[in-house]
Amino acid sequence: MTDRADSDSVPGSGSGSGSGYEEHPSRTVAGAVLWRAGGAGAGLVLPDGCMDLLWVDGRLLVAGPDTAAHPAGEVPGSGFAGIRLAPGTAPALLGVPARALRDRRVELADLWPAAEVRRLTALVAAYGDPRAGLEELARLRTADGGPPDPLVAEVTARLRAGQGVAAVAGAVGLGERQLHRRSLDAFGYGPRTLGRILRLQRALALTRRGLPPAAVATAAGYADQAHYTREVRALAGTTPGAYAAGPGAGAGASAPAASEAAKSEIPEPSGSRTTA
Repeated sequence: MTDRADSDSVPGSGSGSGSGYEEHPSRTVAGAVLWRAGGAGAGLVLPDGCMDLLWVDGRLLVAGPDTAAHPAGEVPGSGFAGIRLAPGTAPALLGVPARALRDRRVELADLWPAAEVRRLTALVAAYGDPRAGLEELARLRTADGGPPDPLVAEVTARLRAGQGVAAVAGAVGLGERQLHRRSLDAFGYGPRTLGRILRLQRALALTRRGLPPAAVATAAGYADQAHYTREVRALAGTTPGAYAAGPGAGAGASAPAASEAAKSEIPEPSGSRTTA
């Protein structure tokens, strides 16, 4: 099991030396990360609130926002490249609300006209490194879509900081129901679920840095260690101990490989499918 959201894992956001995984921030698409991996591996992909535009064996696909851990290798292929888009930014680029892509991996041709997808496939294929082609595709689409919605960035930042839904709604000037509707379109799920996912990401980052579970629970904002353990089971399909021990250490532990790449290696709900 790997967490693509934190570069302290090795390599890149995933961990494990056999995948040939590497990533770096985009220079032209704000908040995006470019990555590539050698092939699909075993394990689980954990939710992180992001969406990915993928290049898999000459095909363009989209990995939607996850509410649970997904099996690595869900998207078959011998090599993967992608651009991981920051939470809430992909719908404007894709022209599709995030809720329509929740827990899905779809061909771009299922979302856009076939002629446009053929043109963009040729564009990406023309680059020696498909990551550069994906970055250019995303840059062009982002430019055409106009400036990003500042609400999305503020909601993400406040939830990442551990603020509650009522406090976030008040800060951005929306009622809680309005915020929920806007969040479904932007993130694929409501602010409560996004907050749980971002809190889990904080906790797993602390776990990777060697903090004991009780300290992680306190620092990440859980009620207690038992609460942290329940959330790891619900969202990541493993236990804090197995996650800390690394690949092969227990249920849910996995070799990184291209799961990260194909959005298979992100920490979040594996047993729970709630979209609160």
